[in-house]
Amino acid sequence: MQNCVKNIIIGLVIAILFSVGGYFLYPKLNKTTNTPNNEEEIKLIENIEQKETIITNTEEITVLAPKKEASIPPPEPPLPEGTDRFTISLSNTNEEITNNLFQAGFIIDTINFLDLLNKEKTPISPGAYKLSKEMTEIQINKVLHSKPYMKWVVIKEGLRKEEIATILANTLGWTNAQKDNWISVDTIPSPEYTEGVYYPDTYLIPIAEEPALVAKRLLAKFNEKFYLFLPQFTAKNIKWTSALTLASIVQREAANNADMPLIAGILWNRLNQNMALGVDATLQYMRGDIDKGWWAPIAISLKQTDSPFNTYKYKGLPPHPICNPGIPAIEAVLNPTTTNCLYYLHDKNHITHCSPTYEEHLQNIQTYLVGDTTQ
Repeated sequence: MQNCVKNIIIGLVIAILFSVGGYFLYPKLNKTTNTPNNEEEIKLIENIEQKETIITNTEEITVLAPKKEASIPPPEPPLPEGTDRFTISLSNTNEEITNNLFQAGFIIDTINFLDLLNKEKTPISPGAYKLSKEMTEIQINKVLHSKPYMKWVVIKEGLRKEEIATILANTLGWTNAQKDNWISVDTIPSPEYTEGVYYPDTYLIPIAEEPALVAKRLLAKFNEKFYLFLPQFTAKNIKWTSALTLASIVQREAANNADMPLIAGILWNRLNQNMALGVDATLQYMRGDIDKGWWAPIAISLKQTDSPFNTYKYKGLPPHPICNPGIPAIEAVLNPTTTNCLYYLHDKNHITHCSPTYEEHLQNIQTYLVGDTTQ
């Protein structure tokens, strides 16, 4: 009897131990070995995994695309206590400068101050100056005839970033090393931003600003402007990088802004018909400056060069933009002229003539270029 009771107690203890151990081990074992038991569970898991993949891909694309949040330029340097920024535009006359000083409360006598300015042998340089309302007119005049702490930088549409670097270096007083670093390092935060995103505009830039921040300033302006077009390109299933690359080609190939939609329509026709773009502007970008200017005419032999920027040799778009285009070129790519033309030329008066066949194009060459002896 005692042995029977003893065996029962031992059995109960073992059962309790297994129950406790199973309680703690089950979640861990279930986490690694649990498999779906039916089709509904399998479908649910697949849907969750698919959703996670979509979210991951979307976030990656968003990071690389122009964003509204990225359109904030670097802050201006703080002004000394008691001073304010006084800006002189690129076109201000002495009379306008005097009136602006008066309206801002820096001077109280416009006649005397204007006379003071007119007696100066050198004009005031456009830009921003640090002025205090405690300064006398003579002190203000002295400051305005010194170097501004911010300078205007004008970047025209269609320049490549090497040309932009030269303008910035000459205006802001960069060294050759700073200029070279701006081209090769500061303007390549990612492959998508190698070229084409340094927006052409008029900027007021602190002369002491680091070149890398200047690059961010231009890029911020691009994000601000280009961001508005993203939904439209997305609706037409056009990648923003492709749109910008084509816009850069349109910018260089068009004779003027009014010409851009037609050029864009013709280039779209070539792409859609799997033709080579065959444009000189990409060859000019490929060649660079050989002491004749970045966009000097090309030699025919250059069309045989093996390069992804040779749009005579390789179909499709080049790897990235060839210049920094303006809004008209971007809008032209988005809303091209509907045409059956595949070829075009500009005559000596910069008028565009297009044709749907190569034979007609050859005739246009003869008519508008070779046979034109009026110029």
